[in-house]
Amino acid sequence: MQSETRRTIAEAVRLDAETARAHPLGGGDIAGSYRLEDGARSVFVKCMPLAQREVLEAEQDGLSRIAATDTLHVPSVLGSGCSDVAWLVLEFVDLRPCSRAAFAALGERLAALHACRSERFGLDRDNFIGATPQVNHRSGDWTEFFFERRIGQQLRRLADAGERFGTRDADKLRTSWQRRFPGYAPEASLIHGDLWAGNGAMDANEQPMIFDPAVHYADRECDLAMTRLFGGFGTAFYEAYDTAWPLEAGWRERLDFYQLYHVLNHANLFGGGYVARSRRLIDQLVGG
Repeated sequence: MQSETRRTIAEAVRLDAETARAHPLGGGDIAGSYRLEDGARSVFVKCMPLAQREVLEAEQDGLSRIAATDTLHVPSVLGSGCSDVAWLVLEFVDLRPCSRAAFAALGERLAALHACRSERFGLDRDNFIGATPQVNHRSGDWTEFFFERRIGQQLRRLADAGERFGTRDADKLRTSWQRRFPGYAPEASLIHGDLWAGNGAMDANEQPMIFDPAVHYADRECDLAMTRLFGGFGTAFYEAYDTAWPLEAGWRERLDFYQLYHVLNHANLFGGGYVARSRRLIDQLVGG
């Protein structure tokens, strides 16, 4: 972090600009992360190139939306702005892996978040899933929204990059879905949108916290599917969620469809084995 940027951010959040120091933190895939402290207070800072400032703006919006539900705890937004880079300042939390009690609280509170509903799927603005633009144009039809705004968008990005994916895959997947789940019409729930193990933790008081959201209104099963994609959520989480709001019949069969969205996104972001994994999963879902 450049010294002038450090000073600008420190002044914006009322740290001592003369003594404030920035310490790089690991773990971020798309943004530079720092602990900025002046000996009395610490804050968490994310920085990105100016051309990507919309990613941080969308993150701030998502955190604010979740905070407004008074369900799950998210880091408080302390400030944002631009200098030589775009930056977002959040409260600094001493995060640690969830205990069993924290997982149980997370499951119960996630169900409460999902109980925040809308008449339509999507959101009143687009945002990002990782660094990938996420199109949220509203729709009252879940099947149309999921296969056009989610699966279709990811497949088109892969095709534009020269990979052998396209509209035929999206059409076949939609047909398979409609054959397997005729009449399935979930409610539009507010979801985190990118709820893998790296985006959830607990604080020093064992209170669960989620962060790095990709919020929108969707089938709540999408969040649950993502928690199972890369592992890391304890059994207490699922038991507590199921007690609060059991999933509908057929959720296990829908899980692969919902995980496909994130596998395709990883293929777009990182390529490599995720491209082959995407193809195998599509073939499995179409042929099953």
